[in-house]
Amino acid sequence: MDYRNADTPPILRDFLAYHETIRGHSKNTVDEYYLDLRTFFRYLKVLRGVVPRGAGLEDIPIADVDLKFVAAVTLAEVYEYLGYLSREREKNQHSRNSAVGLSATSRARKVATLRSYYRYLTSKAKLLSENPVAELDTPKIQKSLPRYLTLEESRHLLSAVDGKNRERDYCILCIFLNCGLRISEIVGMNLQSVRPDHLRVLGKGNKERIVYLNPATREAIDRYLDVRRGITGVSDRDALFLSARKQRMSRETVHAMVKNSLLKAGLDRDKYSAHKLRHTAATLMLQNGVDVRTLQEVLGHENLNTTQIYTHVGSASLKSAAMSNPLGEFEVEKKAERK
Repeated sequence: MDYRNADTPPILRDFLAYHETIRGHSKNTVDEYYLDLRTFFRYLKVLRGVVPRGAGLEDIPIADVDLKFVAAVTLAEVYEYLGYLSREREKNQHSRNSAVGLSATSRARKVATLRSYYRYLTSKAKLLSENPVAELDTPKIQKSLPRYLTLEESRHLLSAVDGKNRERDYCILCIFLNCGLRISEIVGMNLQSVRPDHLRVLGKGNKERIVYLNPATREAIDRYLDVRRGITGVSDRDALFLSARKQRMSRETVHAMVKNSLLKAGLDRDKYSAHKLRHTAATLMLQNGVDVRTLQEVLGHENLNTTQIYTHVGSASLKSAAMSNPLGEFEVEKKAERK
């Protein structure tokens, strides 16, 4: 996807170029901004009667969107847009393949995009004197404890890996569970990313970090590299992980591999995912004494608050904490004295 096309108006193209060249954001991040704002502009056209109400959003051009159009936005219009997304979610909540409805988390990301866009127009480009979305509220997100595999389930998953791509799949799962990498970081790894005792990982915002390898992960990588060196006719010679077509593995291919591996291991493939494996790595590290700030560096979180979601503890730890309180026997002792 390239935002530099004829349908992208300058008022949007300049914002995207700013994030790509000045802020150094990744292509994926810039693409998300592009899609979010394109959809918003299309919906505004429908809402304002610029195009017929029955027009499909995917068919509405935005090349004519200009400063006057985006400056006229009101909070009422934005909330109408978010309400539309919420209503569509309600309509499609029983459809697993809904392409329209968005969760509260996704709608919150849309809000973040709008805030970033109008902050750029006011503070950076100086095209607006006032920010029309400065008071925009974020949809409330229901907080819940993320799912993760137990240590035993993790071992079972690794033990269940087989098939013609066994070394590759085992290596990827091992990196997920031991290093806590994002799926985008794994598919983006090159042969040069592997060093004797660590991986050089390119994370969000094109920020590079070092993730050290434990013996099990290093061995899994070595076994896969023995296979990788023997593969010829590769289209992307730098790519570390290759698909059956000898191309760099895509996110979708890795997702499918993880789901199939979970199925082979007898685990719930609907309950767990590649991201849950990243969460599993974080949870296991915390349970074994890694402090949250070190974990922040390992996971590549810019903000410590993001890492805090991984600091949940199991019920056994909660029970142990309660039993460790020195006041736990206070009332029992008083009753004994009365007797």
